[in-house]
Amino acid sequence: MAQQYGLIADIGGTNARFALVPQVAMEEGTLALSEQHVVAEQTLNGADYATIADAIQFYLAQLPAEYAQPTRGCLAIACPTDQDWIKMTNHTWAFSVSELKATLGFEELRFINDYHALANSIPYLGAHGAIKVGGGEPMPGKPMAVTGPGTGLGLAALAFSPVGPVTLETEGGHAHFAATDKTEMQIVEFLLQELPRVSSERLISGMGLENIYRALCSVRGVAAQSLKAPEISKAALAGSDAVCVEALERFCAVIGSYAGDVALTFGAKGGVFIAGGIVPRFMDFFKASAFRQRFENKARFESYNAGIPTYVIVSAQPGLLGAAAVLNYDWQAA
Repeated sequence: MAQQYGLIADIGGTNARFALVPQVAMEEGTLALSEQHVVAEQTLNGADYATIADAIQFYLAQLPAEYAQPTRGCLAIACPTDQDWIKMTNHTWAFSVSELKATLGFEELRFINDYHALANSIPYLGAHGAIKVGGGEPMPGKPMAVTGPGTGLGLAALAFSPVGPVTLETEGGHAHFAATDKTEMQIVEFLLQELPRVSSERLISGMGLENIYRALCSVRGVAAQSLKAPEISKAALAGSDAVCVEALERFCAVIGSYAGDVALTFGAKGGVFIAGGIVPRFMDFFKASAFRQRFENKARFESYNAGIPTYVIVSAQPGLLGAAAVLNYDWQAA
C-alpha cells in the first residue's frame, strides 16, 4: 500500500507555509514523529493569492509525482478557529471550513490556532529544537506551556491524559500586565496615557519592546527616536544606546516574570517554552539577562518555579511540526 500523506500548514499574516506529513506509528501514547517527517515544504506569500483555496490548490499542483494527493489536512492559522467561518486577523482571507473542504475534495480538514500547533510540537522538538535556559528538570507526564513574543503574545498548554494529549488554548497574553517594581509601574503609567488598559502583550511582543523603549525615554528624560523593535535590539546588542540596552534588558526580565506566572497557573512542571521569532535573535543576551531570575522570583513559590525548566524554541518550523502531530492524532482516532 502506498504511503499516505496529509496536508499541513502554518499560516500567518504574511506567509503561508505548506508541507506534507505521513501517517506515523503511535507507541505508548507518543507518536514516532520528528522534523524529518515533514516533507515537500513550500512557503507562499499570502498576498499573492486572492483566497486560501487558491494558495492551497497552487501548492498541491506543484507537488512532486512521488507524493499522492492528500485527502486529509490540519492547518494552523494565526486567528480564532472555533467556528466554521474563519476570518484572519492580519490578512484578507476569510472562508468557510466546510466549503473549503468541499472545494478541495478532502475527507477531513481541520484548522487549529497557531499556538495550538506550537503546544503540540513540544514533545517532538528533539535535542536541537529547543535551547534550555537555567535550571530545573521536566517531570514526565506533567503539563507543558508555550508562550512568547512575536507580533503578539500567544499562550497555550499541553496536558496529558490516558486518551492522549489535551491542548488548552488561551488568550492569556491579553491578561493584565503585573508590574514588579517602580520602573515597571512608570512604564504602565506611561502606556495608560495612550491605552484604556495595559495587558502583558503591550510589553511582551514586538510592539511591546517599542513601548518599553518609548516609556523609558520618557522616564529618563531623553528624546525617543522612531525605532522599530529590530532597531532597538540591534542598538542594544551593539551597546550604542543606553536606553535601548535598558529596554532590551527590561524586555527579557518581564518575559521571565510573565513566564513564571504561566508556570504557576498551569502547574507546568513539564517545562515552559518560549516561542516566537524575537528571542532567538539574541540568545546570548537572553541567557545573561534577568529572565531566569525573574522566572523563579515568586516569593513563597520560588522553590516551586526553580524546579521547572525553561526553553527557547529554535526549531525552524515548529508550527508545521505541531500541525503534523495533531493531524496524526486525528488519523489514529479515525
